[in-house]
Amino acid sequence: MSIVRKVLALLPGPLRDLVLRHRELLKFLIVGGTCFLVTAGVNYALKFTVLRPNPVTALIIATIVATIVSYALNREWSFHTRGGRERHHEAALFFLISGVGVALNSLPLIVSRYVLGLRQPAVSLLVQEVADFLGGMVLGTLIATVFRWWAFRRWVFPLRDDAPDAGGPSLRPSDDPDDDLREAA
Repeated sequence: MSIVRKVLALLPGPLRDLVLRHRELLKFLIVGGTCFLVTAGVNYALKFTVLRPNPVTALIIATIVATIVSYALNREWSFHTRGGRERHHEAALFFLISGVGVALNSLPLIVSRYVLGLRQPAVSLLVQEVADFLGGMVLGTLIATVFRWWAFRRWVFPLRDDAPDAGGPSLRPSDDPDDDLREAA
């Protein structure tokens, strides 16, 4: 029995139905959580070593690395039942929208550091780092995640019958016989 089936078996019926109904969102959030860890790891590795004086640059680089990971995971797992676009168009849209997401993700850190002045020597190192984490990693990630969820579903991974030049019948997530969450029910 797969891990997914074991977890779903533990859930009460109404909650299990809710999870199954929103499985695409849950997969997107799991990918997002994974990419959050990638972003945090790369960000702090850069921020406390080679990019010490440039925390915004460290966050931007970390977000770009996580975006590449996100594309692979979202394409192959979260939105695998969607499509209808040629792969190069899909990738171009994904990275264009992710570029907007990088800007949205960085905006709270820029405001924290350079508008509110929450940086040394004006504040202690602890206050600076807490403000960086809350602004760049938490608030920025939340804003960018909401934008990406909406934009990816709308433009990058539309339902097949919503995509331009999509031939054939629609394959909606609830119709996918290989969907691990649906099989687990």
